[in-house]
Amino acid sequence: MRPACWKVWTQFVFLLAVVAVTGCGKSAKQAEGAAASGSAQSPATESAAPDSPGSALAASPVKQKPSDPVVVLHTSQGDVTVKLFAEKAPRTVENFLRGYAERGFYEQTIFHHVEAGQMLIAGGYTADLQRKPGRTPIYNESSNGLLNRRGTVAMIRDPEAPHSATSEFFVNLADNPDFDFKTTDEDDLPGYCVFGEVVSGMEVVERIAQLPTTSLGEFAKVPSPPVTVGAVQRLQ
Repeated sequence: MRPACWKVWTQFVFLLAVVAVTGCGKSAKQAEGAAASGSAQSPATESAAPDSPGSALAASPVKQKPSDPVVVLHTSQGDVTVKLFAEKAPRTVENFLRGYAERGFYEQTIFHHVEAGQMLIAGGYTADLQRKPGRTPIYNESSNGLLNRRGTVAMIRDPEAPHSATSEFFVNLADNPDFDFKTTDEDDLPGYCVFGEVVSGMEVVERIAQLPTTSLGEFAKVPSPPVTVGAVQRLQ
C-alpha cells in the first residue's frame, strides 16, 4: 500500500506544479498585453493636449488693430495726402470724416488764410469768402499727446472757447509749441487739437504758403490766386 500511495502523491504534486506554471504564464502574457495597450494609447492622449501645436487654441487668429484712415485733399495746387489719428483723436477724426468730408462739405472751399512760416487755414469758406454753416462744435481732444509740429493737421477754434471747433482746420508750417495742450500748477490749458499729419504732398503745402496774399474785407492774408479744394477723398 505504501508504494501505491507514494505514486499517487507524486502524480498529484506534479499536476499542481503544471497548473502553477500555466497560470503564471497566462498572467505574464496579460501584463504584457496591458502594457502594450497603454503604450498604444499614449500618443493619442498627447495629441489631444490643449497646448499642442495642432490644437484649436494654438490656431486662434490674432486680432489686429484697424489702420488709421488716409485721405487726399485734391487742391488746385496739387494733392495733399493726410493720415488721420483715429485712435488718438477719435471724436475729431469722426467729425472731420463723417460730419464733413464724406458729405462733400469741403468741395469748392478755399485756403482762406496763410501765416508765413506758421500755418495754412482752410475748410470754412467758399471762393467768394462766404462762410459755410458748420455742424455742432466738438469736444477739444488736444490733451491726446499729439503735438503741433511741422506737417501736422489741427482744428481751428475760437481762442476763447476751447470746445468750439467745427469744420476749419490748419496745416502747421513749422513746430508750433504755443498751440499745444499744457498742464500748469494751477490748471490745464487747452490747445489746438492735432488729428492728422501730411504724409505726402508737403511740397504742395509749401507752394501754397509761398503764394502772394491779398486782403479782402476781414481776411488779411488770402492766397492769390485762390487755392480751392476740389474734394476730400478717403483712400482707406
